[in-house]
Amino acid sequence: MTTGSRHESAETSGIAHFIEHLLFKGTQNRTALDIAREIDSVGGVLNAFTTREFVCFYAKVLSEYLTRAVDLLSDIFLNSVFDPEEIEKERKVILQEIWMVKDSPDHYIHDLFCLNFWKNHPLGKSILGTEESVGNIKLEDILAFKNERFKAGDIIIAAAGRVDHDELVNLLNVLFQAVPSGTIKESLESPTYMKRVDAVERNLEQIHLCLGTKALQQNHPLRYESYILNTILGGSMSSRLFQEIRENKGLAYSVYSYLSSHSDTGSLVIYAGTSPERMLEVIAITVDELKKLKQQRIPEQELKNAKEHLKGNLLLSLESCDNRMTKLAKNEIYFGRQVTIEEITASIEKVTSDSLMHLAKELFVEDYFTLQLIGKTGDTRIDPSIISL
Repeated sequence: MTTGSRHESAETSGIAHFIEHLLFKGTQNRTALDIAREIDSVGGVLNAFTTREFVCFYAKVLSEYLTRAVDLLSDIFLNSVFDPEEIEKERKVILQEIWMVKDSPDHYIHDLFCLNFWKNHPLGKSILGTEESVGNIKLEDILAFKNERFKAGDIIIAAAGRVDHDELVNLLNVLFQAVPSGTIKESLESPTYMKRVDAVERNLEQIHLCLGTKALQQNHPLRYESYILNTILGGSMSSRLFQEIRENKGLAYSVYSYLSSHSDTGSLVIYAGTSPERMLEVIAITVDELKKLKQQRIPEQELKNAKEHLKGNLLLSLESCDNRMTKLAKNEIYFGRQVTIEEITASIEKVTSDSLMHLAKELFVEDYFTLQLIGKTGDTRIDPSIISL
């Protein structure tokens, strides 16, 4: 479903994720226990996840149980009853999930970063919602959101593995023919970027930090440059940040960078967990590595290694049916077509040191950066000038 947390109102923040949970709590044909027993009885997996732009419901079974998996998935998707008693039970579960994330600073820091990086923008909302919003979501809100968003034109069905295409289409035509036609087409609000520093005081041994800037949208022509830039910066064990901060200086156990790409924008985020007294040193090293990517051409061997790393990861990921399924669906969402492996590898090979430096200069602008901290920050003066590029 091409619906996620960015499509919610502030008052119903978390409702897409709430509905994701509720679809497993019983249908007109099966109880929640029936659903669990049926998938367990064939050794399968039935699960779901919510992102900022889509929700995915999926099943993984042996090929001989395709019909059963399709019937089960379609039943929870189309025939869930949203029993008020089950809603209240699941509300408690989701509140526990929210508190669990808050109790894990190495996870919670990323929610805090999004909140401030995408400040006052739908992308900044937590996928889980807040205690207040989840606590106030009512049955009528759930039904209204589902009826508005769950339209045929916004449903993408992808399958990977030993599956016959025609057989699957015939099954789906019968089961999904009653889905309301139409689609939700809405203009997306473009975010704005400004330099921000935010610190959340908490009694922890470490300070957890995220430093991030704007990045590219999913279908941007320079997206392959961004993949390689991230790999070189902090996306692998041989990356510059991992080698300098962890291996050479011993300042952190966990340090990495990652990309989050959406339909209209994105972010590149650097994470590290370090001691309060070494925090400024970690930030200074990070800023220095960002400057180098803007000012110095990447050596050919380092560029070649990053390309091979990306291609290897891609090919290895295709050994998983789950990853193949997700790739098929995301290609439809963001490209409206299937992007072949050959096209991806050829595009990776075309990336040059000059094009990487050009992109680094475009993205690594200090006015775009947000620094988010959580830990014992009280004795440390956090001056925005420490992010000086």
